Amino acid sequence: MTETALSPPPERRGLSPALLRLAGVITLASLMMQLDMTMTGVATRTLLHRFGTTLGTVQWVTTGYLLAMAVVVPVAGWGMERFGARAVWLTSLVVFLIGSVACGSAWSIGSLIAFRVVQGLGGGLILPLAHAIAAREAGSERLGRMTAAIAVPSLLGPVLGPVLGGWIVDDLDWRWIFFVNVPVCLVALVLSARAVPADRGDARAPLDVLGLVLLAGGCAALVFGCAEGGRLGSVTGPRVLTSLAAGAALLAAYLAHALRGRTVPIIDPRLFRSGAFAGPAAGILLATVLMFGALGLLPLYFQQARGEDALHTGLLVIPFGAGMGVALAACGLLADRVPPRPLGVAGAVLTGAGGLLLTRLDAATGTVTIGVAQALYGAGVGALLVTILTAGMRGVAPEAIPRASTALRILQQLGGAFGSALLFVVLQRRELHHPGADAFGHTFRWVVAFSGLTLVAALFLPSRRR
Repeated sequence: MTETALSPPPERRGLSPALLRLAGVITLASLMMQLDMTMTGVATRTLLHRFGTTLGTVQWVTTGYLLAMAVVVPVAGWGMERFGARAVWLTSLVVFLIGSVACGSAWSIGSLIAFRVVQGLGGGLILPLAHAIAAREAGSERLGRMTAAIAVPSLLGPVLGPVLGGWIVDDLDWRWIFFVNVPVCLVALVLSARAVPADRGDARAPLDVLGLVLLAGGCAALVFGCAEGGRLGSVTGPRVLTSLAAGAALLAAYLAHALRGRTVPIIDPRLFRSGAFAGPAAGILLATVLMFGALGLLPLYFQQARGEDALHTGLLVIPFGAGMGVALAACGLLADRVPPRPLGVAGAVLTGAGGLLLTRLDAATGTVTIGVAQALYGAGVGALLVTILTAGMRGVAPEAIPRASTALRILQQLGGAFGSALLFVVLQRRELHHPGADAFGHTFRWVVAFSGLTLVAALFLPSRRR
């Protein structure tokens, strides 16, 4: 027999050295962005004191960043096609680096907000580019393991961010929350120049300007409406309703525009006609609601109901990250060997089981109970993310990967904004009428309901491995 005949099938081979280097670079850049997002929230009180401003103004440090991301994400797929993946990837890192240096040098709250917008323009491109590059280079047979590898920042960011941010704010200076990005970004730039394969863009790739304006504007309006609803604890305020209505109208206008077929759309709505892509798309929206909803509620529970500081809060959510990490590793291997439907169903069931335990939260809930619940919940979310993202990328033709990745990233962003806002509104309304720590347990009932919806979406995932 020849060596080729004796070699294992592609789905049983490990990632090549080139793919491992690529995964390492992507993980480094993504982790930098994820840590930056979580560390900034820890500095809210410090920024209030240093700049002598209001909470509503300081919150624009985060809101401005999120809006910039929402505006720039839709252009990621076209950018890859027009200029090539490596060129756009390096550009995003440079913009993020410039924004980080500027944020650390800010002299007023207004300048900090403006520089956070610049930072968000760079950061918004990183994740959709990461998934598209990984899918293209790994190929179908190794996509699950590659997806699991680059999902590590989603695991470490929420766990390490509050801990690292609390240490920086308490022992150094708030400016180092941004300056710490500089060496990491420089290393990522140097390594990316060799690890990210060079490719040529197509100078003829057209940009649908009207579609970009409609899609980016709609996403930004929806993200802003959700952020305002979460901040105010109500979805009935004039600004919230106006933003949500404007976002829905702009997205409807984009849909009508894209279906006319006069230009190549930023995201082709026809992608969703295929069940192989539509199922994962619905699943990623719901899974992100579950992930960001829990990551918003759990730290708040530890700080408000149990009086923990930022450092201890970060340590107490480690079981969530540990469960997610185990699931990422296991499902990364399994996603290349078994169909996505059973893995997705298992993830939704684990999330629901963890959510049911968390419905018992009150001021006296035992640490072990909370830890077990977090581990189950995190394992479920990890299984869902790897399985759904892998299935979504396998559900489209290779040439459609850049724009499909952009579509999934937009759904993740909208799901995260909606999930966080909805659960904060539920929590605040519950606390208004029934003050006490058990308000968190009541809010997690909504999480269990979303787990049920995610289970339904998982049943529509492909039952055979593509």
